[in-house]
Amino acid sequence: MRAVVYTDVRTVAVREVPDATLEAETDALVRITSTALCGTDLHMYDGRTSAEPGLVLGHEPLGVVQEVGAAVQTVRPGTRVVIPTHLFCGTCVMCARGLSAACLRVRAEGPGAAYGYAGMGPYRGAQADLLRVPWADANCVPLPGEPGDAYEDDFVLLADAFVTGWHAAILAEVEPGDTVAVFGAGTVGLLGAYSALLRGARVVYSVDGVDARLDKAGEIGAVPIDFRRGDPVEQIRADRARTGLPLGEEKLGGVDKVIDAVGFQARDREHPDRERPNQVITDAARLVNAAGAIAVAGVYPDRDPHPGPGADGHEDLVAPWGALFSKGVAVRFGRTHDRRYTVLLRDLVVAGRARPSMIVTHHGTLADAPELYRHFDRREHGVIKAVLHPR
Repeated sequence: MRAVVYTDVRTVAVREVPDATLEAETDALVRITSTALCGTDLHMYDGRTSAEPGLVLGHEPLGVVQEVGAAVQTVRPGTRVVIPTHLFCGTCVMCARGLSAACLRVRAEGPGAAYGYAGMGPYRGAQADLLRVPWADANCVPLPGEPGDAYEDDFVLLADAFVTGWHAAILAEVEPGDTVAVFGAGTVGLLGAYSALLRGARVVYSVDGVDARLDKAGEIGAVPIDFRRGDPVEQIRADRARTGLPLGEEKLGGVDKVIDAVGFQARDREHPDRERPNQVITDAARLVNAAGAIAVAGVYPDRDPHPGPGADGHEDLVAPWGALFSKGVAVRFGRTHDRRYTVLLRDLVVAGRARPSMIVTHHGTLADAPELYRHFDRREHGVIKAVLHPR
């Protein structure tokens, strides 16, 4: 079968690899119809992880079940399914608590595992013709319709991007009437903003420095904030004052909730050619209102083997703990426990209440992967979310 594999820093290739097969009676074999590129794929592409050459990339699979093991009961050949990024057993202590991203059985080295992700288990990625899905009854989420229908782009985002955006809004405890700022308008940032709006936020600000992303933020109903034009915290405070703060709330000129959808590769605003991993948490601490909440959805790895200018490769960051403590701010991190949200978000899509596909900008075949990775990494040609169709 064909697959997109990591070959070296900023280089991927489409190669023939051994076909995925059933390895246990609880497995399913899924033929992929759509699989998306993700910002976390770029962490590997850029050499910022321990990815080894030959790693099959991709963790956002949508497809049709081709074959099932003898013990699989809830899906059968021909069933259309989406597969969450974080695979899980469904029965261990953590899975029983709904903490599927921290499953205790999927990886010997520690809790949790993912497809096509360095350091997250031995599971090949989904940017391929076929995918082996362990514990298929837990990990295959049935979907209506047929491959290539009007929901194809919406459903592929249920594997990771939409659920991660929703998870970010949950971590931030976004409630109806809240004011929200999302730093980063990549896929997760945009869908975090979209999720906040779906959850009833009064206003959502989307902070970024790429024109195409800012335009897309406006399209989904957020207020674009271009950090190239000045301090985004002050821009948001100025907008809040301009629209008028309710009587008695003059001291609450920030926002109630903040989402970090950037992570460790944040740019230093004072020196745009350099990275500053703590830029967003510093801005968030300044912007968030007293007793507010900050959700960290951006990736912060244990180790960065090839740090960019301004970064040092270690996980230790200087954070404004004094400001956070004095404001009484809740700060929450965590990988997405996908299965908490997949069915809910599927049903919102089917009911016409959510169309996350509005953030998809490009399509291609597996053969187009090297070019799409390059454009995506360089933030060029308007690539925000690219979806590959193996067939």
